Amino acid sequence: MAFYYDNLKLDKGMYRETGRSFSQVLEREDPSERYKGTSLEGLDAFQRQLKRFDIKVKGESSDPVEAFFRTADAAVLFPEYIARTVRQGIEEGDILPNITAAVTQVDGLDYRAISSETGGEEKKLKAVEEGGEIPTTTIKVQSSLVKLKKRGRMLVASYEAVRYQKLDLFSVTLRQIGAHIARTHLEDAVDVLMNGDGNQNPAEVTSVAAGTPLDYEALVEFWAKFDPYVMNTLLVSGDVMLQMLKLPEFQNPLTGLNFQGTGKLTTPLGAALLRTSVLPEKTAVGLDRRFALEMVRSGDVTVEYDKLIDRQLERAAITTISGFAKVFSKASQVLKV
Repeated sequence: MAFYYDNLKLDKGMYRETGRSFSQVLEREDPSERYKGTSLEGLDAFQRQLKRFDIKVKGESSDPVEAFFRTADAAVLFPEYIARTVRQGIEEGDILPNITAAVTQVDGLDYRAISSETGGEEKKLKAVEEGGEIPTTTIKVQSSLVKLKKRGRMLVASYEAVRYQKLDLFSVTLRQIGAHIARTHLEDAVDVLMNGDGNQNPAEVTSVAAGTPLDYEALVEFWAKFDPYVMNTLLVSGDVMLQMLKLPEFQNPLTGLNFQGTGKLTTPLGAALLRTSVLPEKTAVGLDRRFALEMVRSGDVTVEYDKLIDRQLERAAITTISGFAKVFSKASQVLKV
């Protein structure tokens, strides 16, 4: 049985369509709906092209890099393979989804966020008398722009150096690049949570008295400061994590069983506990992940396709453009131990 994907003409112009990724262009030209009820159901358009050219990218039987350059059409797939593998590295172990309330896609390098605080007279739902005026809540545009930062790595290799390298192993290097990008994104996110996004909205800082060890009472007092928000996530540095795990309240058998069974720690206060080395020592950041942070992105992982296709690797930049904005400034607070 002949399928349309077998005869689809590929060219690098498919990477240049404004507002569409290469995969989206492929899906438009070769919709997955056509393959329902066939052996190809469950594969997206890119995966069908890998099957077309018999390119295996995973496992012991994976092909060498040169498999992408056997034909001109197959070479067009190589930048998308790199972008997908880097994206996989970004997503593996990434804790950003656990602290981000919303993700916004924009065009450009600047973004103006909105603000509206909970609490006070402005947010009270008062009783409205007949014919009376309904109270209003004002959503304001922030005065300062959120600047997006371009992050990435330069991939440098000659085709001769990697042509016989198995794709399964080559993917490890690409996933590591993705992991480095994810860590940098997390550093940017934590900086905004602690110091604000340039709109005079740094987090409130609570300090444990000098010479006083961290105890459960201090954590409860920190938790209580979040009303009307809920501290459902706690980012901690490695040394703070050690102090917390030594507290009697964290040695509850149920807490231990949950950690042993799932690898996830929750505090007795109900907050997810996330350790990260991007935080300074003796620092914890509590937040209500539903309302604290907005991630702003301009596009997805970008790969310089011309150099990868025409020059067969050599030098190519792998980049992302992103930034972060606070949604509600009081939804995140800092604890200094």
